[in-house]
Amino acid sequence: MNSFDQWIREVLEKLAAGKLDIAGALAELKDLPYEDLGFAKLDHHRGLRGGFPEVVLAEGKTAEQIAAIVQRLAAKQHNILVTRATPEQADAAIAVAPQATYDRLSRCLRLVQQAIAPIGKGPVLVLCAGTADLPVAEEAAITAELMGNRVERVYDVGVAGIHRLFGNIEKIRAASVLIVVAGMEGALPSVVGGLTDRPVIAVPTSAGYGASFGGVAALLGMLNSCVGGAVTVNIDNGFGAAYAATRINRLQGD
Repeated sequence: MNSFDQWIREVLEKLAAGKLDIAGALAELKDLPYEDLGFAKLDHHRGLRGGFPEVVLAEGKTAEQIAAIVQRLAAKQHNILVTRATPEQADAAIAVAPQATYDRLSRCLRLVQQAIAPIGKGPVLVLCAGTADLPVAEEAAITAELMGNRVERVYDVGVAGIHRLFGNIEKIRAASVLIVVAGMEGALPSVVGGLTDRPVIAVPTSAGYGASFGGVAALLGMLNSCVGGAVTVNIDNGFGAAYAATRINRLQGD
């Protein structure tokens, strides 16, 4: 049961036990399915539909807007994830939600208010080709952890030194889902996909020199992978990869 399900259940149990009257229950539920802040409509129903509360993309928003969104989500006792947050945005959010934490590498801000129920039969393994890919890899890893996955990390194992990857073959074969992050020519997911029968989610990054075209070269390489069963998300989209991995891992755990 996710945190949103638990919150709805608690409201209904209080109503059934007479600890909350109908007016009180309506007040608790008044912002379903969404709460209109004028500049944003917060989807408080997202957790009930999709298994995880709405995630906030900080890019393009002001620090004040991020603070207001986090404050309202926190009031509903949601677990909160804000991606691509600047230090200024993170400071504003932490001012209204002091228990939140910010990771500068991934630019993720997290607030855990409900116990995170573990999912899946095995870990999600996040691999990345080089140190320049770490921000995207950590965005994926942190997102997957907050969604209930057990996450393992294997970093800096790109094809330029392929022996580094083969030293982690047991972790690769033990994973339930693999998220493989790479820039440059984007070759790593094809190599990893040839070593396992588990789902592989390829994440191209914008790391690379001029002809990488900001990650387009890696994206095209991954889309044209010769390995069957590998799927590709958008450039630098660690969050999207983690969300997809979570849905796959949840099914495997059922």
